Amino acid sequence: MTAPEPRGELGVNPLTPFTSEASWFCCGAAWGPCGAHGGGACGTCKSGSMQCAWPNASAACFNETRPDTCGDGLARLGCGHGFSVTGVCSGTAISVSIADCGPNTQLWCGEQTCCNGTCGTDRLIDLTPAAFSAIASLSSGRTAVSVHS
Repeated sequence: MTAPEPRGELGVNPLTPFTSEASWFCCGAAWGPCGAHGGGACGTCKSGSMQCAWPNASAACFNETRPDTCGDGLARLGCGHGFSVTGVCSGTAISVSIADCGPNTQLWCGEQTCCNGTCGTDRLIDLTPAAFSAIASLSSGRTAVSVHS
């Protein structure tokens, strides 16, 4: 297993790819395994769209998710910011944009999901079901991903 890449200091733009753990969440209108939910922190979140939640999308979001308690310094990136996310197991790359706040990183400090000798540590990104299912099976619940801006 390889060690996770350092995530930098708070406020640093994540231009360097990092490996993390990703999970999935529901938002917006009913889709696939999801019932109807609100539109997320940005008001635009839809379970059937290629979107994500980021734990430092705003000051209020950061105060709730607290990735810093896990040693993760993440840049403040707001609604609509785009990422490329690659599933470590599948090798499939997708593009997503921030549409919500999350995941609640502080609850999963040190949690790992590994594949092919590479581990994603700490939940630093949540994907909508449409995005998650493009890189992994929804039934897995979590997967290791490489993320870059």
